[in-house]
Order: sequence, then C-alpha cells, then structure tokens
Amino acid sequence: MVDGLENIVFVVEDRPEDGSLDVLGLYDGYALTERDRYGFGEVPDRIILYRESLLAIAADERQLRDEIHVTLVHEIAHFYGIDDDRLHELGWA
Repeated sequence: MVDGLENIVFVVEDRPEDGSLDVLGLYDGYALTERDRYGFGEVPDRIILYRESLLAIAADERQLRDEIHVTLVHEIAHFYGIDDDRLHELGWA
C-alpha cells in the first residue's frame, strides 16, 4: 500500500475513449494539491491502465511488467499533484 493513497480505484480498459494507442494510463480525479475539501461520500478517483496500449509497446512479458510499473508510478504521482514536467525530470515520464 502507498501511504495516503485512499479513495481511489484502479481500472483496466482496452483503449482510451478516442481509440488511440498513444496513452498508456490516465489519472481521473483531483490531485491532493487541488482539493479544498474532501471527505466521506466522495466519488473515488480512478487510475486507468489501457491494456491494448501497453501490449502494443511491450515486446515480452518482462517489458510489459516494466511498462505497467512505470505507468502506475506516473499516474499515482498525479494523485499527489506531481505534474508531467517534474515526472520527466525524475525519469518517470
């Protein structure tokens, strides 16, 4: 478990709504840094992994596991308010 990661669901979908294979994952919610109030009864945030996109870039199972790991770290970072520029600096984009 990741400290502070609560009220979030993890979902696997085939592809993004636009049908492309360009996006591996998505954080759908409000980052902790953007919440002015948050409490009981809130709809959970979502981290979505796109199965076909991940499979399209992975040559084998090991690479697929690595891509899933990187994608999860990237999307969980968005939950904590870390943007793509900072993730790139840290090597997670």
